[in-house]
Amino acid sequence: MTVAAPGDIVAGTYVVTGAASGIGHAVADRLRTDGHTVIGVDLRDAEIIADLSSASGRRDAVAAVLERSGGRLDGAVLAAGLGPAKGRERLIAEVNVLGVTDLLEGLRSALAAAGNAKVVVIGSNSTTTTPLVPRRAVRRLHDGDLDRAVRQIRRRIGLSAPVAYAASKLAVSMWCRERAVADEWAGAGIRLNVIAPGPVLTPLLRAQLDSSTGKQVRSFPVPIRQYGTPGQFADWIALMLSPSADFLVGGVITIDGGTDALLRPDAWPRRMRLRSVPRMLWTMYRAPRDGRVAQY
Repeated sequence: MTVAAPGDIVAGTYVVTGAASGIGHAVADRLRTDGHTVIGVDLRDAEIIADLSSASGRRDAVAAVLERSGGRLDGAVLAAGLGPAKGRERLIAEVNVLGVTDLLEGLRSALAAAGNAKVVVIGSNSTTTTPLVPRRAVRRLHDGDLDRAVRQIRRRIGLSAPVAYAASKLAVSMWCRERAVADEWAGAGIRLNVIAPGPVLTPLLRAQLDSSTGKQVRSFPVPIRQYGTPGQFADWIALMLSPSADFLVGGVITIDGGTDALLRPDAWPRRMRLRSVPRMLWTMYRAPRDGRVAQY
């Protein structure tokens, strides 16, 4: 999106994965209502039909988006994802991690061509509310070593599904924060951020509430005593794609009805650890030389 005079709409072109349902569908509808062109990507009911759980599906999706967009994108919303399901640990990793990182790497040049593109990736508050997630598995997912990561996750007998989900969202959030400040992203004018929802009344959550584990799902603490809705998140994401978010880079915005604050009230913000000081000082020293300072 570009800055417009009050009352004017400057139409942009956006890609939305997971556009057929849930948050992705709500975002796609909101963008179209606002006058923008949306290239939806999903397994069905989308402009581009693609299976993001396979490398060939991801390559085909990137190629199709680049063709439809003419090589220029004003933004992207990566909303495709799989929830926790036993026996689908590998599939969760493929879609939730590579379905984001492979697509964004493939679309980066088109985002850079806009000069002021915004990217929003759907994370999860499970990253900070799920225990027993192996740190090494998260790092392996982050590095693309899915085989070893999934083997390690499956050792969490009885917990492998929620652990796989949380690990996938941790890995992709870390990847986004690292890339967000890189010259190839922020230096090219691309604002990359993550939004981390708590429970949202999507078809997936409704199915869980109606299942045999519905009582367990309802017992999850939400201090505000209600779930989020796809429409609410579409509003948040529209803001994160707008000029109001020009200064938002590398953020992870948690919107979960208070769950994270309830479970970890003193976990954030956290003071800088002493061992982080050398890196901070070196980064500050290098920033002017590398051009990572505001130009005024």
